Amino acid sequence: MKLERIGMLGYGEVGKIFSAGLKDKALSLCAWDLKFNAADSRMQELEYAASAGTRICTSMEALCGQSDLIISAVTASNTLTVAQDAAQYIGPGTIFLDLNSASPATKQHAAKLINAAGGRYVDAGVMTSVPPFGIRVPMLLGGAHAPELAAILADLGMNAKVVADEIGVASAIKMCRSIMIKGLEALVIESYTTARKYGIEDHMIPTLQETFPSIDWEAQGSYFFSRVARHGKRRAEEMRECANTVREAGFEPVMAAAIAEKHEWVANQKSAGVFDGLPDTATWRHYADRLLQL
Repeated sequence: MKLERIGMLGYGEVGKIFSAGLKDKALSLCAWDLKFNAADSRMQELEYAASAGTRICTSMEALCGQSDLIISAVTASNTLTVAQDAAQYIGPGTIFLDLNSASPATKQHAAKLINAAGGRYVDAGVMTSVPPFGIRVPMLLGGAHAPELAAILADLGMNAKVVADEIGVASAIKMCRSIMIKGLEALVIESYTTARKYGIEDHMIPTLQETFPSIDWEAQGSYFFSRVARHGKRRAEEMRECANTVREAGFEPVMAAAIAEKHEWVANQKSAGVFDGLPDTATWRHYADRLLQL
């Protein structure tokens, strides 16, 4: 089976990268995002889409009506909402690839909605940051239709591996990994900023380098600060889904919940303008100094 019409549901960072990478590989590609109808973001988003050569759909119904493959790439908190909306319009046999960072139970609920409407739901866990890889970002797939879709995605130049027939397994792998990665980001921000306050960073960081010599702790620290400052809100939403994943496993998500709070706090500082004016080349020290001025 060849899927020639692709619909990108969500036109944030991931949606824009995937749209750019896939638009020349499909007969047609269109995107839909609520921002296209929002007064405060409409013009900016439409201008970006035009410059990127992305065709815009006017509604969820329009996107579903002209897509054989729908790729859902929205924020974690909207995972179920967009699946509910898409289920109203999805065409028979249309594959719904859910890239979103949501808990296994959320993905299972979304799958029931899509499948009941005649679509074919596939769970995906995106296993690392998208920008360095583009559409080649490693992802895990789960669900009854995952093997068929994996072959199609390979033809499109994507990197997908089937891990399970059940919905939720790929998501669980992603969520457990995120607890570690986002947790390390939160720990670095708290540790480094505190070390900066006491003036001991040049003593502390070398001890990390000695214990974990394969990691460049200076460069990694700067990367973590910049990514959380830029995407803290989205990361906080993902960590709340991680907390749901832990809760669904029968445990109290003490760590996942705390990580979500730290990412949300950094996101709030960004919204308040704390990091305004910092260049792309800013180091972790620049971010920490701004936080220490609060």
